[in-house]
Amino acid sequence: MTARLAVLSGLLIAGVAVIHGSVPERPQTNRVPFAKLPAAIGMWQSQGDLTIDDDSLKILKADDYVNRLYVKDNVGLDLFVAYYATQRQGDTMHSPMNCLPASGWQPMSSGRVQVPIAGGAPIDANRVTIQKGLDKELVLYWYQSHGRTIASEYASKAYLVFDSIRQHRSDAALVRVITPAAAGEAAATLVAADFVRSLRPMLAAHIPD
Repeated sequence: MTARLAVLSGLLIAGVAVIHGSVPERPQTNRVPFAKLPAAIGMWQSQGDLTIDDDSLKILKADDYVNRLYVKDNVGLDLFVAYYATQRQGDTMHSPMNCLPASGWQPMSSGRVQVPIAGGAPIDANRVTIQKGLDKELVLYWYQSHGRTIASEYASKAYLVFDSIRQHRSDAALVRVITPAAAGEAAATLVAADFVRSLRPMLAAHIPD
């Protein structure tokens, strides 16, 4: 199974490389910068932006991002969204699970979850419980492009190839929320889902459909 995934990943990366060498990009100029993301999202209130060190930003290579703390009923939640106007070799999105272990966080369990959205399609997301020492947190993350939400990193790269050919676009974003999971994974999932349901309608302005 691992060999098949490696072959698939190689084919997708090769496809992206060929496409970006021959298909002109169609710049997206109609998006709103993340700096204008509201301080209030539903009942969640911003407590300010969180800094990212220069070395991490160089690795991230995003065209725009937001890293912000939101709080509701004394529960904090970290929202991180990275937007890529174009994705070329070396400048593509990658899983947060590649970065968190470097910060000392270790994945304890993982799976998929669907977050229902009123009046819209549910969000397909990855759910990962991470731990560092005695601290335990829950991570929900997904890839978003052109109105769709995608949990699978391989599927997101397949859509990247498809959309590059069909629309001459390779813009996309990674959306991630992290919340404490001291009360258990189920309770933390409910907290994260509550925030995500309020966030989802606002993302279209920042991540063009």
